Amino acid sequence: MYQRTIIYHNDNDEKLTIRQLLQKWLIPKKWQHFLRIEQNILINGKYKSFNNEVQSEDIVTLNFNFPPRTIEQHYLPGSRKLDIAYEDDDVLIVNKSANIKTHPNLPIETDSLFNDAEAYLQPNHPYMVHRIDMLTSGLVLIAKNPYLVPIFNRELTTKTLKRQYLAVVRLIKPIKHDGQINSPIGFDENDKRKRKVIPNGQSATTDYKILRKNSEYALLKLNLQTGRTHQIRVHLSSKGWPIVNDILYNPEQATGNMLLSANKLQYKIPFSDDFKTVEIEPSEDIKNFLLEHDLSELDK
Repeated sequence: MYQRTIIYHNDNDEKLTIRQLLQKWLIPKKWQHFLRIEQNILINGKYKSFNNEVQSEDIVTLNFNFPPRTIEQHYLPGSRKLDIAYEDDDVLIVNKSANIKTHPNLPIETDSLFNDAEAYLQPNHPYMVHRIDMLTSGLVLIAKNPYLVPIFNRELTTKTLKRQYLAVVRLIKPIKHDGQINSPIGFDENDKRKRKVIPNGQSATTDYKILRKNSEYALLKLNLQTGRTHQIRVHLSSKGWPIVNDILYNPEQATGNMLLSANKLQYKIPFSDDFKTVEIEPSEDIKNFLLEHDLSELDK
């Protein structure tokens, strides 16, 4: 059983019933049903009807006395030290290096980020919320408890959990200072590893803004409105701005790691109204490229 105790703070005079509070906390409807039927939600130590209003400074106790949605995700322990950007009792946010898989494809593998997280969190286990491509570096949010995964999944669906990327692109075609790429993405029938823009693909939207630029390259800030496989790589390549060293979508020979990094992540802290933002410096690969190619910062 997982128990969570929260002191509810009504900071904006919002009047909420217990049911509305659970909805606001993005707790799945099925779990709300279990909490009500089994009387496993207590207000100041006592069960109350879901129509009762929650008062500021009330102590809300949630007893998750039912199986989590997420199947137990146990991995073999890895051997690398994690680059931890942020950690608390709920989450572990790690800066993944390029060329490391987020999770293993087979149970016997030990060389992914989640294998390293398994070793770090023992005797507990990491639980997946989202992933990034093997070739992409940057921030990955890992839940420490399976009961938090559906909450974070709903944050992803409602775009409450936001991810920002940095990419250095080759300017084969002209580019505007900022814009939005709204092109559907589907499978590439000629290469099962790849995706491409196709009319009947899944909807995909990427916002971009130039941070630095010269005549050949640009550093872009990118925000995802959707989360399709290879979305940023496909979208930028389709516009004539392939990511430097992208071995799948850039026709030029790669000379190092792909210059795409997830540098900022914002999410709503579970069971609260507060948000947490974690941001890291551009990767060393990106910083070195900017210096070597003299990309000037644009006027703000």
